Amino acid sequence: MSLREKLQTFLGSTEGRRVVVVGVGSPIRHDDFAGLRVLELLAGHTPENVLLLTTETVPESYTGTIRDFNPTHILIVDAANFQGTPGEARIIPLNAIANTSISTHSLPLHIFINYIKKSICPNVTLLGIQGVNVDLGEGMTPSVENGAVEAAILLQNLLHE
Repeated sequence: MSLREKLQTFLGSTEGRRVVVVGVGSPIRHDDFAGLRVLELLAGHTPENVLLLTTETVPESYTGTIRDFNPTHILIVDAANFQGTPGEARIIPLNAIANTSISTHSLPLHIFINYIKKSICPNVTLLGIQGVNVDLGEGMTPSVENGAVEAAILLQNLLHE
């Protein structure tokens, strides 16, 4: 199944759908910016039933905002290391998250996800973008930047369907 098909299946029907897209990452760690970059690109290009949250490395600080939006779906976008091609985007199985994230989060991402699944919304998934360099510094690897752009275009299209 293609990434588009997996995301379509996750998002389901548009009727009554309320989606929170959570961008996670660090703006000062090169490719760890990928999740935040996707949200930058989506800003101003999503319907009213979509909330974009740029959380940097502390998504747990936004649980109240997520709860207040009353989402039916939560999509987390983050850099990941799943041994893919640089810039490749994939749905990361939730049971594999503890082994794939390359971001520098305050709280491990799998703990955050388990919490929001149990207390806010059971429909949560992670869209990972394969990074290359998460050393300190600004600017993403070109292939990872391209992957973020492609992911944003795909999400923009799907969120309008």
